[in-house]
Formats: sequence, structure tokens, C-alpha cells
Amino acid sequence: MSNREGFIFWNLANLLISGHGYRIIQLFENQKELWLEKLENKKAPIIRILHHNLDWSSAMQRDIEFTAGNGERVRKQIGRHELSVVNIYVSEFPPVDEYEFRLTKPFVHSDGNKTMVTSILIAQGQYEEGFRRLSERLSHDFSFAIKEDYSEEDVELMKKASLDYAIKKEKTERAILLSGKPFFTYIFIAIQLAVFFWLQVHGGSTNTSTLIKYGAKVNQLIMDGEWWRFITPVFLHIGFVHLAMNTLALYFLGIEVERIFGSLRFLVIYLFAGVTGFIASFIFSANLSAGASGAIFGCFGALLYFGVIYPRLFFRTMGVNLLVVLGINLMIGFSASGIDNAGHLGGLVGGFLAAGVVHLPKKKKILLQMLFLMASASLLWGSLSYGYSAFGKSHDENSSLLMAQEYIKQNNYDKAYNVLKESEKNAVNVSEKTYFLLSFVEIKKEMLSEAKTHLEKAIKLDPSFDEAFFNLALINLEQKELEEAKENIQQAIKLNPNQQNYADLLQEINRQLQSSNNGP
Repeated sequence: MSNREGFIFWNLANLLISGHGYRIIQLFENQKELWLEKLENKKAPIIRILHHNLDWSSAMQRDIEFTAGNGERVRKQIGRHELSVVNIYVSEFPPVDEYEFRLTKPFVHSDGNKTMVTSILIAQGQYEEGFRRLSERLSHDFSFAIKEDYSEEDVELMKKASLDYAIKKEKTERAILLSGKPFFTYIFIAIQLAVFFWLQVHGGSTNTSTLIKYGAKVNQLIMDGEWWRFITPVFLHIGFVHLAMNTLALYFLGIEVERIFGSLRFLVIYLFAGVTGFIASFIFSANLSAGASGAIFGCFGALLYFGVIYPRLFFRTMGVNLLVVLGINLMIGFSASGIDNAGHLGGLVGGFLAAGVVHLPKKKKILLQMLFLMASASLLWGSLSYGYSAFGKSHDENSSLLMAQEYIKQNNYDKAYNVLKESEKNAVNVSEKTYFLLSFVEIKKEMLSEAKTHLEKAIKLDPSFDEAFFNLALINLEQKELEEAKENIQQAIKLNPNQQNYADLLQEINRQLQSSNNGP
């Protein structure tokens, strides 16, 4: 075999590797068989190039079947439903017998018909046809001028150019993916484990009072000036399952982000995403909230930013799997109750923006980074302005109820009263829950007339509120309004006949009525 075929082999390899983004899967020891892939493009075929003289078409057929078997193994390894292989033969001469029919139609592997091999021959007398078919199949022009002969030095130089480019590209990609070593990921894991242990020892990680005491997100307290509750909840977790899931997610995602962006950039991304997650939760959710989920979704956001900057590397390495996992997490969040989806989405956006601000190591893009910085600052300012506004307060009745209940547990009825009156003043539509809790506090403060008014408002909003009827009956009894008391407790019993204390109160009211009727 002349040097011409060797040059053609390596020139084709060089065009595919340096010009079209293909990567080497395998180069055989004799350096005459090469397999290439471009996994980030699902439509791009696997390419196999063989430098070998084909004397007989039967040998070609056996090799095509062998190639299909190898292609099927590759298909299973990379998880493709179907795989197309372009099989290029570089031979000095075509087979001596009839061979054209073996190239006319693709060969389909018999195991499931999922791997298809299209074979192309590049040989003396067939160069033009071979290049035409190859260019047509790959939708690019792969033809080049071929001299009568080449020196061994020409072949070696082309081989060196191809392999050097492939090695350099691999090193560059490895450097991008491994810019830093995980450090803060382990620190954050250690912190959240230590904080969880502390919570368990000091009241329990599922205890509302304990969570509030140690920094959980409570909108009412943020409104009262406790701004640090935008960051402290990142390190708190509600129960072991919550901790375990977030720790596992942080381990895998945090390590990946910290390796790509470096430790200091990861620190900024993680904490900024945690803050933006709880700002979003502050705006859209009145519930008590805690956990690293927003910051972890920020890691998703950072990796999505990486995908925007390096789309080919992203989809070839992690892209599809990352998008699937992100999609599953979002679906679970929106289909299950009790999940702070606002915090997740806020963290996702925050992570993407923070990644744009810090960008990637050794890859400064000042203008782009400034645009992301301005976008981040604008988002923070707008979100906080809205959250602290009167309109934002009007959406936060549940948070007021939560804090009022917490003050009631502490027998601090004055603070509970102030919180509920402020909620009544700012809410667009006051709920029966607020009126009921306010009446309870007013009873404790011996403000019976006000309590009576608020109970009547609660009943008007929810005529099936048996506890409101019960408390109203108690006030009636205290104020010696026995007939009204009897009417209200009877309604409470009708709504909930299984409450023994309702029956006991009716019995007491009847006793007092009888005593009143039998009086002097």
C-alpha cells in the first residue's frame, strides 16, 4: 500500500477532528482504524475510518457486519435509541469482484434493527464518487486534491497534526471542566450537618419555634427588619429526609460547579442563589421556609450558564442528564404540596445570574459580566422593593398568622395582637382565620366586645366554623347572654357533634338557663 492511502486516511481524520468537532473514541494499535464521535449532536453519526486494502467484496461484507456489531455496542454504551455509523474504507484499489451492491444500501444490525451502517469506499478510480457520497452523507464538502504519491514524512506530519489537535482539545476541555478542587462544597455540607444536629438537640428540626429561633424564613420577621433571614435559612433543614436529599444533591452538583468555576466563584454563586431563592420565597410564599434547595437550584443555574458558553462541551458531557434531572425536580416540585417552588426558581435564576457575573476562570468577558451584574442588581432591587411594599405586605396574611401563633405560644398576647391588627389593616381580603385568632387574643386580653365582633366576622366568612361558634357561645355566657349562647353552642354541636367540650358547655348553659328561670 502506498503512502497516498495513509495521507488520505489522516487527512480525513484531520478534517473531521479539527474542522467538524469530532473526537476520537478509539485509535487501534496499528493506527489504521479510527472511530470518531460527536455526541453533542444527536443527528451526527459515529464515523469509522479503516485504512486497509480490500481485495474481495466478501471480505468487505464481513467487515461491514463486524462494524455493525461494534456500532451496536457503542449505541448501548452511549444510550442512544438508534445509531448511524458512517464506515469509510481507504483502499489502494477497489475489490476485484462485484462490490457496488454492498455499498448501495445501508446495512442494518440484526439485533433490534437499531444500528445502521453506511459504507463508503475511497480508492483509486473511485475518489470522486467516494468524496461525493461522503460529502452528501455528512452535509459538508470533504473533497480535496490527491497527488500521485506522498512521502512518509507527509503522512507523519498529517497524523501528528490530527493527533496533536485532538490531544490539545482534550486537554483544553479537561482544564475547563477541572478548573478547581472542591472545598466549599464540603464546608457547606459540614455546616448544614452541624446545624441540623444543633436543631435536634435544641428543640427539634421540625419544631416551628426552634426553626424561627435559629433563622428560618418568616416573612413577618423580615418585614420587621430581620433581613438576615434571607441567608440563614440556607443552612437549616426541616427533618432528616429534607437534610439527606439536599446534602446528596449538594455533594454531586456542588462538586461539579466548584470544579468548573473554582472555589471562590462557587462561593459567590451558592450564597447569591440561596439569597435570591429566599427573596423569591419572601415575595410569593407566606409559609415558613428553610433549606439549601434554592442554593442547590443555583448550581443548576450555573451549569446552565456553562452550557450557554460551551454548548458543545456541555451537551457532550452533562447536558442531557442535567436537563432531565432539572426537569424531574421541577415536575416533582409543582406536583407535590409543601414545596417552596418560588425558592427553587429564584435560586435557579440567581445561580445563572451569579455565574454570568463571575464568569469562568481565566475567561474574562468584562462587558458580558457587567451586563449580568446590572441585571442582578436590578433584579434584587426590584424584588426587595416589591416584597417590602404595602402591596407585598397585603399578600402575607399567612406569615402574620404564623408569627401570631408563635407569640401566643409564648403568652405574648400584646405582640400577637399587634401582628394580627397590622395584618387586618393591610390584607386585601381578611380571612376567617385571622378574625378567629384575633378574637382569641382579644379574649385573653379581656377585650370581649372586640372578640365578639371578630368572631361574628369569621362566621360570616365561614358558616361551618364550629370553633368560632363555640368561642362566641363562651363570650355570650360570660356576658350572661344565655339564649344567644345556647343558640351558638347548638350550632357548634350541629357542625361537629363529636366534641365533648361542646356538649359540656351546652349542659352548663342549660343549667344556668334553668336556674335563671327558677330564680326569685
